[in-house]
Order: sequence, then structure tokens, then C-alpha cells
Amino acid sequence: MIKLEIDTPYITLQQALKLSGIIGSGGSAKAILQQNLVLVNDIPEQRRGRKLIPGDQVIVFDETLLIEKSNHEH
Repeated sequence: MIKLEIDTPYITLQQALKLSGIIGSGGSAKAILQQNLVLVNDIPEQRRGRKLIPGDQVIVFDETLLIEKSNHEH
């Protein structure tokens, strides 16, 4: 499982996939989303702009990505 900490209220699905290293580019995100290869909270998702909030879980290929709130103070 990959844990991705965010310090904003949300992150888009495409940004999360890229930052986690699961995909390399936005084009890759579009392709895997169109093939129904991504689940968000166990529901198939096709929108690259889907907003993910802390607690959301993304499954793509055999990888699970958990969105968490950053504990770092600014």
C-alpha cells in the first residue's frame, strides 16, 4: 500500500496517480481510466479530475493508494 499525504483539502485522481509514481503521465491516466482499471473506494472511476480527500482509497493494477492528511504544520 502506498500512502500519499496531502496538505490541501483534496487532490485530483490524476495528480495522485502521478505523485505516487503509479503512472508517468496524464496520457497514461486517461488510458487506464477509460479501461475501467481504477477503483476509488471500490467503485470504478473514469474521471481524471475526481477529487480525492483524506480517507479515500484508490486501487489500480495491483497497487492500493491511500490518501491521508499531512500532519506537517506550515
